[in-house]
Amino acid sequence: MAKEPENTEVKKNSLKHFFTRSEEYINENQKTVSIVVGVIVGILLIYFAYKKFYLAPREIEAQSQMYSAENYFDKDSLKFALNGDGNNPGFLEIIDQYGSTKSGNLAHYYAGMCYLKLGQFQNAIDHLESFKSDDQLVKTLAIGAVGDAYLELKQTDKAIEYYTKAAERKANTLTSPYFLNKLANTYEDNNQLDKAIEIYQRLKKEYPKSFEAKEAEKYIAKIKAKTGQ
Repeated sequence: MAKEPENTEVKKNSLKHFFTRSEEYINENQKTVSIVVGVIVGILLIYFAYKKFYLAPREIEAQSQMYSAENYFDKDSLKFALNGDGNNPGFLEIIDQYGSTKSGNLAHYYAGMCYLKLGQFQNAIDHLESFKSDDQLVKTLAIGAVGDAYLELKQTDKAIEYYTKAAERKANTLTSPYFLNKLANTYEDNNQLDKAIEIYQRLKKEYPKSFEAKEAEKYIAKIKAKTGQ
């Protein structure tokens, strides 16, 4: 206990020395410090000006341009949704013109889903993987849709990879059982029957109230009958 005041004094002296040296450094390098601070302040001002006077107005403009394309998407008029109707832009033009905005980013998702429905699977993958979002539902659906595209391209291993990502991303009772079921179906179609049973059983255990869990028992029984288990 007798050493505590001595340690405290040492700490005080160390801090005093640190601040003294810092003050001396600033005094000796005042011009350099001023330049560095000026540069940092300038960068911050440019950044905030960019957001307020360039990005924000373009975001509003992009949102207004999205309306027609989204309307065509909802009506399954996918080519108009992608390419526009001659008067209003489609998702591809919005990506090209407003790619740095949130709406431009969202247009990647829509474009990917359009291409998926049109059977242009590699284009679908490219756009869906370009879509960035923290939104739990939409981003998970995008990941799962990449799995659908790979499955159509007969790249089963990649489909399994993306269905697994979608099922396990921020696990929830809505998307997780849906993509676990897709994962199990893919294993089953690929004749990986033990893996399929494992996922079906996981569905029953982790999401017992889901529609997919209720169907899982039927699939398990079918596999066991097929393999004589």
